[in-house]
Amino acid sequence: ARRPKRTLGGRLARELAKETGRTVRLTSVAEVGAEAWMIPERQLPRLKPRYRPDIAIVIVGGNDVIHRVPQSDSVTSLVEVIEDLKMRGATVIVGTCPDVGAIGVIKRPLKSYLSHSSKTLASAQAEAALEHGARVVRLAEVVGPLFASQPDEMFSIDRFHPSELGYKRTAEALFPSLLAALGVHIDIPQGHYAPATA
Repeated sequence: ARRPKRTLGGRLARELAKETGRTVRLTSVAEVGAEAWMIPERQLPRLKPRYRPDIAIVIVGGNDVIHRVPQSDSVTSLVEVIEDLKMRGATVIVGTCPDVGAIGVIKRPLKSYLSHSSKTLASAQAEAALEHGARVVRLAEVVGPLFASQPDEMFSIDRFHPSELGYKRTAEALFPSLLAALGVHIDIPQGHYAPATA
């Protein structure tokens, strides 16, 4: 994205402010190329100890698949992140691993392998996140088909990261769970899951 307001976080913050009529403060410790282990070790420590977010959104997994991080290690790191953010008072929303095989520059048979690895990691992430009290949005299900059918529009010029439109569509896909986390009563679409305690 060329401007902060067109990033995923910027779009979510603006839409949330518009929908609720409330001021929204956005803090991002996102890091390009991050694997799951980097969040608790490098990203969360950048937050002030007294920082207390209402909602935290965690999207991770694509780089773990690409760099062949063991699934159990990836999920363990995600659980550590969820527990840290919950201790800070946040409702956590996990956007599960997208389908890395949908990236246009990747060819078969690697494409099939990465798709399978993405799906198995996403399932493991969803199960662990729900067990630990986080909400889940299965990104491959709710926004993945758009990336697969419109790669020229949904991916940026590097053909790997989302374009501004890709971020917009991903923000729209996450938004129902964001509202639900704030207690707004809405019909939750397919691909969104709440823990039993929510």
